[in-house]
Amino acid sequence: MLVAAYQLCLWVPQNEVQIDLLSIIHGFLRVTKQYLPHLARLCLISTFLEDGIRMWFQWNEQRDYIEATWGCGYFLATCFVLLNLTGQLGGCVLILSRNFVHYGCFLLFHPVISPHTPHFPPFLSSLRNLALGGGLLLLLAESRSEGKSMFAGVPSMGESSPKQYMQLGGRVLLVLMFMTLLHFDPSFFSILQNMVGTALIILVAIGFKTKLAALTLVIWLLAINVYFNAFWTVPAYKPMHDFLKYDFFQTTSVIGGLLLVVALGPGGVSMDEKKKEW
Repeated sequence: MLVAAYQLCLWVPQNEVQIDLLSIIHGFLRVTKQYLPHLARLCLISTFLEDGIRMWFQWNEQRDYIEATWGCGYFLATCFVLLNLTGQLGGCVLILSRNFVHYGCFLLFHPVISPHTPHFPPFLSSLRNLALGGGLLLLLAESRSEGKSMFAGVPSMGESSPKQYMQLGGRVLLVLMFMTLLHFDPSFFSILQNMVGTALIILVAIGFKTKLAALTLVIWLLAINVYFNAFWTVPAYKPMHDFLKYDFFQTTSVIGGLLLVVALGPGGVSMDEKKKEW
């Protein structure tokens, strides 16, 4: 009897803490409901917007780099830079205007699959590009939600499978960004950071306590991004400035994808959704 009472005393505070955290999140979502999706979209496309603007101001350098790397000649290098610039800026405009969002996402998929990021080893660069692709999948899922909301009041059999699996794929791809942030050294802080980060990304991937885990990851990534990728503290003429700037906006895009997860939820293919059926 005393053991049961002691266990109950231990359980109650933990349960109260969990309820308090959930109530804080629900209150945050109620206050930011109208603004969070807009902020998420802006953060998500930030790396494409920055890359397109940089191509405009560094036209000659970009063209010369493509020509020297690919050996494709002056004309084809110019066409590639022009196509990349218009595709990225055009896709960003479509997404921000919320018109033809699916076309804007398809335009932005091109730079994601193009090997134009020499700052990282190929493996890490591929992981980051896949994470960006996950954010675009979440944008496509959101656009499907807005399309369905136009027919409010019409009987529905539930969410369409394509939207559910786009949300699942987007969540799984987003967490690949964190594999590039793991530090394999024996220090206590690195081990703790890796353990906590791995636990959170697993929760987001499987869709368990998704909003809480995604919001925690947003705060953690934001702090890491501002601290480690402060490109504004490095003179513009140094190569490290461009390296940190690129890394900063790519991480910001992944933050935007996580904010979409916070705003939209995990979707139908998730443990949070299955718990409602138990």
